[in-house]
Amino acid sequence: MSDKKLNLHLKIWKQHGPEAKGKFIDYEAKDVSTDMSFLEMLDVVNEDLIKSGKDPVEFDHDCREGICGTCSLVINGEPHGPQKATTTCQLHMRSFANDETLYIEPFRAKAFPVVKDLVVDRSAFDRIIQAGGYISVATGNAPDAHAVPVEKAKSDEAFMAAACIGCGACVAACKNASASLFTAAKINHLSLFPQGQPERALRAEKMVSQMDEEQFGACTNTGACSAACPKEISLENIATMNREYIKANF
Repeated sequence: MSDKKLNLHLKIWKQHGPEAKGKFIDYEAKDVSTDMSFLEMLDVVNEDLIKSGKDPVEFDHDCREGICGTCSLVINGEPHGPQKATTTCQLHMRSFANDETLYIEPFRAKAFPVVKDLVVDRSAFDRIIQAGGYISVATGNAPDAHAVPVEKAKSDEAFMAAACIGCGACVAACKNASASLFTAAKINHLSLFPQGQPERALRAEKMVSQMDEEQFGACTNTGACSAACPKEISLENIATMNREYIKANF
């Protein structure tokens, strides 16, 4: 363990509600251990603010293990910060330099309205999943592992798509605020399995339609979404989703 300490200048977005005007407020983080995670650093900043009777900074977090997708922050213009394939909660302060200035803001998208400060409402993702992210096959008791044969290649592809944690970094990174990578991952991982075939066409049609209804932007294939994704979901999923959607409409 290192005992190296950092002093950081923080410019954090503060906004009291969805309709309020927000702005960056200056904070100082002193004697920050390089072994801290980014969220632990914010915890320390908030403890100092509370001790001095000031309003703490609101931010989302849950598992702090990089699997829930809750810790959605843009750090110096990059969703989840500068480290590739890393969520904010997995980002450590050794990634930054002493006396560095950090701009910390929420994910920006019309479909992700700000609740307060760094917290955004990502329930649009939930509605996309509800539109078609399920299978209706009655399985009864849990079947044996090999009861339904699945090709190895399809199994691997489905696993990679299912790795999506729904954090919204793809939306925040996209110049159009498109949710195509998220929607594609959710459509594709179910469509690759035998159990997902009955709703395959309807799933693609309903989930893409719901994505559009939520007012996410259009995909223009810049690849920023995949580059920012902490689980490195492949851009190929979007091409597959487009084929599924076209076939469903035929």
